[in-house]
Amino acid sequence: MSRIRPYRPSDRAALYEVCVKTADAGNDATGLVSDDTLWGDIFAVPYVERHPDLAWVVEADDERVIGYIVATDDTDAFYGWFHDVWWPRFAERHPRPADPATVEERMTEYAYARGPGIEPNADEYPAHLHIDLLPETQGQGLGRRLIETLFAELTRRGVPGLHLGMNPRNAGAAAFYERLGMHRLPSTPGSLSYGVTLGG
Repeated sequence: MSRIRPYRPSDRAALYEVCVKTADAGNDATGLVSDDTLWGDIFAVPYVERHPDLAWVVEADDERVIGYIVATDDTDAFYGWFHDVWWPRFAERHPRPADPATVEERMTEYAYARGPGIEPNADEYPAHLHIDLLPETQGQGLGRRLIETLFAELTRRGVPGLHLGMNPRNAGAAAFYERLGMHRLPSTPGSLSYGVTLGG
């Protein structure tokens, strides 16, 4: 039986693996860009570097990590750290594209553009999350349990709300968030955003 436990530094490589295997709207994105670690460098690992206390993993019977949830309780502060501290170390490997056209270039530009004030929903919903689960976890209620674990901790901290962004092609994820009581928020073109009020 799979179990949920807090993130450990030894899980870092597994986060990269789960992230790329779910990055294409829930499907395997291996080989979609020239460096498979790019997905984790943007959407998973910086969160556990900044907020290891807001990260949990799903561990299978054989002790493999097969899913995770990572988050920040302050999007603007996290984006400031991402911009100033985290992403500069990748500038040589991933130079900023002049005219983003490919998936990889758009992802890289997204990383460079992250900074305080770019997320319009951050004032009312300051926290945000990323959750990724391999197909073998489905049907066990693990996604709901991960979300509920995070929401309980954010509520304990007095965080008033949480938002998330997702690929609109991932219809299953959208339905999942709506079942959890999240509602749609204003979104940029090509994205879908949800929000939820916490603690009330």
